[in-house]
Amino acid sequence: MAIDYDAHIDESLASLHGEGRYRVFTDLARCAGRFPRALNHSTTPPSEITVWCSNDYLGMGQNPHVMDAMKTAIDTLGTGAGGTRNISGTHHHIVELENELSDLHNKEAALIFTSGYVSNEATISTLAKLLPDCLLLSDELNHASMIEGVRQSGCTKLIWRHNDVEHLESLLRDADPDRAKIILFESVYSMDGDIAPIKEICDLAEKYNALTYIDEVHAVGMYGNRGGGIADRDNLMERIDIIEGTLAKAIGVMGGYITAKKNLVDAIRSFASGFIFTTSLPPTIAAGAIESIRILKQSNALRAKHQERAAYLKQALEDADMPILHSKTHIVPLMVGDPVLCKQASDRLLSKHNIYIQPINYPTVPRGTERLRITPTPLHTDEMMLELVEAVKEVWDHLNISRDISATAPVSAAR
Repeated sequence: MAIDYDAHIDESLASLHGEGRYRVFTDLARCAGRFPRALNHSTTPPSEITVWCSNDYLGMGQNPHVMDAMKTAIDTLGTGAGGTRNISGTHHHIVELENELSDLHNKEAALIFTSGYVSNEATISTLAKLLPDCLLLSDELNHASMIEGVRQSGCTKLIWRHNDVEHLESLLRDADPDRAKIILFESVYSMDGDIAPIKEICDLAEKYNALTYIDEVHAVGMYGNRGGGIADRDNLMERIDIIEGTLAKAIGVMGGYITAKKNLVDAIRSFASGFIFTTSLPPTIAAGAIESIRILKQSNALRAKHQERAAYLKQALEDADMPILHSKTHIVPLMVGDPVLCKQASDRLLSKHNIYIQPINYPTVPRGTERLRITPTPLHTDEMMLELVEAVKEVWDHLNISRDISATAPVSAAR
């Protein structure tokens, strides 16, 4: 009997609906100059809402200087890049951007990719294949892109318990001392907002002759004297072999990158299919990223304001007896612990209170740890925060959601 393709596809979708974790995208249009306000086009007529879950952490995606730089690039260079860099050439803004990034992280070189996902997948898989009998040691909560890079490499992998340096050392101790090894981890884990023990990991890497690979995507622009991330803040960038980051969060545009020694970057440039066969970022995106990075290098004002706003909101939610997962970063997880209730809470916040916070369900986080992930920015006012707290209280009471945070396990797996 011939296979019924539609039936199998429909069955897969039905399982998502049945588990309460079918993803619905809200049709939004951000309002230039009015962030974090946006228009919700899912209603007729469109309604104004406040966005509380954007990864544009500092609002740089609507910074007037960044927008002007992008407009100028369009007027002078056009829109597209014209193709891959090896065929169409490397436009000058990409060269400038890579120089800015290598300077930001105190590295010899940088390489731009089309996204943070691609930069992780391509770099990890390529580097591991280039090294003989490479052993990959990956934190259990690393992002899906890092996991895919490990998988694509075909190399032996060992998973160490999240942020557990004793477990990591036990795995390193048992490994052949002459074997190539790469330790893979993130600086800020974005669902719980916790931070890796970077110094201790670097100590182990030096002791056991391993390379270190850190994903700083949720920290670049946000931490450090010039915005280089947690490793910048803690004066550890020189001890990290490969720093990976994104242009799509605090920088406010899109794209991913790595920074490292010149020969390592050249090897990825020369061998990584995810780089070689992909059209380059267009000049307008590169120009915006350059301007954003330069602004964030020069001043800590936005970073300081951002930390103050995050602390203010955490305290307000705590005073309201809401089940927030405490962290030392800008991430504010509001725990629900049930996929259906999580979606209902998100829907009610949007429909009744004009507040947008996307529900976070499995597989982004483990089952039983469903949450609303709140990301305050320097542009969220006291008034907006008080409105959010009152709205959340109403929704929790209306849906009878537990405020006992112990009912949800405080661990997560993706961003």
